[in-house]
Amino acid sequence: MSEAEPIILTDAAVNKIKQLVEMEDNQQLMLRVFVTGGGCAGFQYGFTFDEEQAEDDTCISKEGASVLVDMLSIQYLAGSELNYIEGLEGARFVINNPQAETTCGCGSSFSI
Repeated sequence: MSEAEPIILTDAAVNKIKQLVEMEDNQQLMLRVFVTGGGCAGFQYGFTFDEEQAEDDTCISKEGASVLVDMLSIQYLAGSELNYIEGLEGARFVINNPQAETTCGCGSSFSI
C-alpha cells in the first residue's frame, strides 16, 4: 500500500459507490468516510456523500469512484479496507480496520 492509497477500496465498494452516484445523477458526489466518538466500543464509522473536497481531505479514487477522508479520521482509518456487503443484516459499507483492537457486533464501532 502506498501513501497515495491509505484506504483500500474493494471492487464491491467501488461498484456500489458508482451505482449510488449514478442513481443521484450527480457525478460530483464522493463518498465521505469518517470516524466520530461514540458507538458501543468508543468510536464509530460514518458514511455520507459530499460534493466538496476540503483542503485537508485525503481523496482515494479507484475506477471512477472517489472516497474522501478528513484529516482527523485518516489517522484511525489508515491501512483499512472499505468494502460493501449484502447479507442477513442488510446491505452496507463496512470497514476492515487493522488498527481496531475491538469491534462491536454490528461492525460499525471500534476501539483502538
